[in-house]
Amino acid sequence: MSISTKYDPAATEDKWYSYWMSKNFFHSEPDEREPYTIVIPPPNVTGVLHMGHMLNNTIQDVLIRRARMQGKNACWVPGTDHASIATEAKVVAMLAERGISKKDLSREEFLKYAWEWKEKYGGIILEQLKKLGASCDWERTRFTMEDDLSDAVIDSFIHLYKKGRIYRGVRMVNWDPAGKTAVSDEEVIRKEVNQKLYYIKYTVAGSGDFLTIATTRPETIMADAAICVNPNDERYTHLKGKTVFVPLINREIPVIEDDYVTMDFGTGCLKVTPAHDLNDYELGQRHKLPIIDILNDDGTLNELAVVLVGEDRFVARKKIAVLLDEAGHLEKVEDYKSQVGFSERTNAAIEPKLSMQWFCKMDEMAKPALEDVLNGDVKLIPEKFLNTYRHWMENVRDWNISRQLWWGQQIPAWFDDKGNWVVAKTKEEALDEFLKQKDIDGVFTAEEAAGFKHQLAPFVNQDPDVMDTWFSSWLWPISVFDGFKDPDNKDINYYYPTNDLVTAPEIMFFWVARMIMAGHEFRGQKPFTNVYLTGIVRDKMGRKMSKSLGNSPDPIGLIEKYGADGVRVGMLLCSPAGNDLMFDESYCEQGRNFANKIWNAFRLVKGWEVSEELENPNQQAILWFENRFNDALAEIEDNFRQYRLSEALMTCYKLVWDDFCAWYLEMVKPEYQHPVDAETLKVTLGYFEKILTLLHPFMPFLTEELWHDELFGHTEEMDCCIVAAYPVVAPADAVLLKEVEVIKGLVAEIRNVRNTKQISPKEALPLAIKVNSGLDYEKWLNIVFKLANIKEAELVNDKIAGAAAFMVGHDEFFIQLNESIDVDAERARLNADLVYLQGFLKSVDAKLSNERFVQNAKPEIIQNERNKKADAESKISIIQESLAALGA
Repeated sequence: MSISTKYDPAATEDKWYSYWMSKNFFHSEPDEREPYTIVIPPPNVTGVLHMGHMLNNTIQDVLIRRARMQGKNACWVPGTDHASIATEAKVVAMLAERGISKKDLSREEFLKYAWEWKEKYGGIILEQLKKLGASCDWERTRFTMEDDLSDAVIDSFIHLYKKGRIYRGVRMVNWDPAGKTAVSDEEVIRKEVNQKLYYIKYTVAGSGDFLTIATTRPETIMADAAICVNPNDERYTHLKGKTVFVPLINREIPVIEDDYVTMDFGTGCLKVTPAHDLNDYELGQRHKLPIIDILNDDGTLNELAVVLVGEDRFVARKKIAVLLDEAGHLEKVEDYKSQVGFSERTNAAIEPKLSMQWFCKMDEMAKPALEDVLNGDVKLIPEKFLNTYRHWMENVRDWNISRQLWWGQQIPAWFDDKGNWVVAKTKEEALDEFLKQKDIDGVFTAEEAAGFKHQLAPFVNQDPDVMDTWFSSWLWPISVFDGFKDPDNKDINYYYPTNDLVTAPEIMFFWVARMIMAGHEFRGQKPFTNVYLTGIVRDKMGRKMSKSLGNSPDPIGLIEKYGADGVRVGMLLCSPAGNDLMFDESYCEQGRNFANKIWNAFRLVKGWEVSEELENPNQQAILWFENRFNDALAEIEDNFRQYRLSEALMTCYKLVWDDFCAWYLEMVKPEYQHPVDAETLKVTLGYFEKILTLLHPFMPFLTEELWHDELFGHTEEMDCCIVAAYPVVAPADAVLLKEVEVIKGLVAEIRNVRNTKQISPKEALPLAIKVNSGLDYEKWLNIVFKLANIKEAELVNDKIAGAAAFMVGHDEFFIQLNESIDVDAERARLNADLVYLQGFLKSVDAKLSNERFVQNAKPEIIQNERNKKADAESKISIIQESLAALGA
C-alpha cells in the first residue's frame, strides 16, 4: 500500500470518526472495569464552537482517550444547556423576523416556537465538536430541558422547599431590561464606561437656598426619597430637619444624616433612591424611607416618574438634562468614568430593581462543599484558585433562582386568587395542598373535599417564572445518569462520582461550587474528584477573544486549514494549566508541521528495503531509544498526574521530533540504496507503534491513519489505535542516557568543526579522545562514525598540538586536519570560552556565599549549584592547559 507524500487531514478525519462511531468505541456501559467518567460542561444550546470550547474539549478528549487506552471504562457524557435568557432572546428575534411579538402569544404558543428553534439550531455545537475529534458517548447525550432532567429540577426545588431552604421575598436584584428578567451577580459583566456627572440643584423648602448633588443618573431623581449628608459635615448642619423639593416634580423629601455618605466625594450630598440602587435601598431601610419605583421592566419610565413617562431610561437621561437646564436646576456637567454592569447574555445595562423572587439559602449547603476542597477530597487544579474559592464559600449569599422568562423549568408554585400559594409538582397536588390548609382538622368528607377542589381549580394558576438555568446545571453530574429518576440505578452507582471536571474559572462558583453542594445534598457525596480550571484564550496582544473585538478565529475554519490534530496540538502547546493562553495561529501551523514530521518519518521507514541475512549493527542505538522512551514516558506520566497537559505534549513533541526523528532514525537508517536488517526494522516499527499510542490522545486522526498501514499488520476490525494499550512506564538507565547526551554533544561539536573549517560532510575525519570522565567510548563509536563521518578514533593521554580541539563534558577531543591550525584564532576561541566560564563560576560562587540562599534553598538545589561549580572549575582548568599548550 503506497503512502502519499503529505499528510492530508481532509482525507482521514471524517473517515476515522465515522469508523470509530460505527464500531461503538465511544459508548460505555457499566462492567467490571474501573470507570473513568467526565461530564461535559454543557454548552448553551444557542452556541457555536468558539476558542474556549476548543481548548476545554480538547483537554477533555485527551483525558478520555488516554483513560480508554489504559483499559478503563471511559465515559464522556455530552449534552447542552437550555440557556433560558440566551435562548429566549434568540426565539424572540426569530419571531420578530416573522412579524410576531412575544406579547401576542400564549406561553404554550411561545414554547412551541422555542422547541422548533431548539430542534433546528440546538445541536450545531455538538456536531462541531465531532469535527474536533471529541470522543463523547453520543448515545448518552442529554439536554437540561428534556423530560427526565426537568423532573429532576422540579423535584429538587420541592425537596429544598420542604427543608426550608427555598423561600420567596422582595429583594434588590440585577435586572436585565432587555431580557426582562433578574440575572445573577455572576452574569453581570463590569465595564468602564464614559459617562457624564450631572450637578443638580434641589431647592430647600422655606428658603431661597439650594443644595447640589452630583449623579450619573439624573433620570432617577423622580424616585428620590431623601437627600443624605454626613452628620459630621459642618457645611450642612443648618439643613438638619429640613426638606427639599425634587426638581421638575416638586415633591418634598427630607434631608437625613448618615455616616454612609463620604464628605469628600462630589458635593457631600447624596440623593437616596431606594428603588434603584442597592446601597440606597439599605440606607432607605435604616431610615424607613418610601420606595418609589419609576421604571418598567423594559427600562422605560412609568407613571410614578410623572415626567417623560414611557421614555427609555437613556433617552430620558438626555431629555431630563435639558429640562433641568431650562428650569435652572442644572449647575454643571462633567465628563466622568465609572464601572457599569452589563448583562452577559443581552449586553443591556443592568438596573438594580426591587423584585419578588424565589431564593435558595446557601449557607448550610456551602459547608460540605468548602470542606471538600479544603481537605483535598475535591482538588482544584491549579491550587492558586483555592483561596478565591474559600473566600466566596465563606461569604456565600442566598441564590436568586427565579427568572422572569417562559423558556425553562416553571417554578412549581401555585397561587389562588387571594394570593395564597403552595409548592407542588402538579396542579392536582397543589389543590390537595390548598385543601390541607383549609381542612386543618381533617373533618371534610370526601365529597366536601372534592367540591372544594372543584370550586378552587379555576382560580389556581402556576407561578409564571422559571428557574435559573444553573438550577438545572448544578444537578448535571447526577441527572445525566438519571440519579433523580432512579436513585439506585446501575449507571449512577457505577459512574458517580465522576473523575475529572474540565471547566473555566469564571464559572467556578455558580456552577462548580453548586455542583459540589448538590452532590452532598442529593447523593451524600462529592460529584467529582478533580477540577481542572483552564485559562482564558487571549490573542497575542493579551486581549480576551470576543466577537466584538473581531479577534477570535473561526474554529471550524482553523480545522479546515490545519487539520483537527494540528489545531489540537496548537491549542495545547500554548496552554499552561490554569493560566491564560496567548493564542496565535502560528501554533496551529506548528501543530500541522508536527503531523507532517511524523508522517514523513513513517514514509522514511516504510521506504526501507529489508534483508533477512544482515546482522543488526544498531544494538546501542536501539538500547538508547528504549531507555529514552521510558525516561520521557515517566516525565509525561508525571505531567498528567499534575494535569500539566501542555508540558506532557511538549515532552512528546521533543521525544518524537528530536530523539526519534533527528537522532534515532539517523542512527539506524541504512546507507543510501542499502537494505536494513530485519531486526532493526522490526524494533523501529515497534517504537513507532509506541509513539502512535503515546500521541493518540493528542492527535487521534493522524495516529489512527498510520496505525492501519499494512506495515504494522493491524488487520482486525477492532485492532485500532483508539483502543490500543497505552504505554506503561519502565525503568530507564540514567547512566546510559547521560552517556548518549555526551555522544550527541560530540557529534554536534564535530559537525561544528566541519562548518567553521568548511570541510565537506563527505570527507571522513580522524578523531582523538582524551578521556577524563571514565566514559567508555568504544561502545558508542559506531554511532559517532556514522553520524559525524569519522574514519578512525584513538584514545590519547595527551593533547595533540596543531589539532582542532574542543571539549564535551570533561573529555577533550582533537581532530587532526590537513591544514595547519590558526593558533591566534584558536587562542581567541579558548579565551572567549574561559571568560564565559569564569563569569559563570563567579555567579555560582556568589550564590553559594549567600547565607540567606544556603539557609533557605532546598538541599538538592544547593547540591546542584555545587555541581555547577565543580564542573566549571574542571573546564576552566582544561582550557587553561590548552592555552598553555598553545604558548599563551
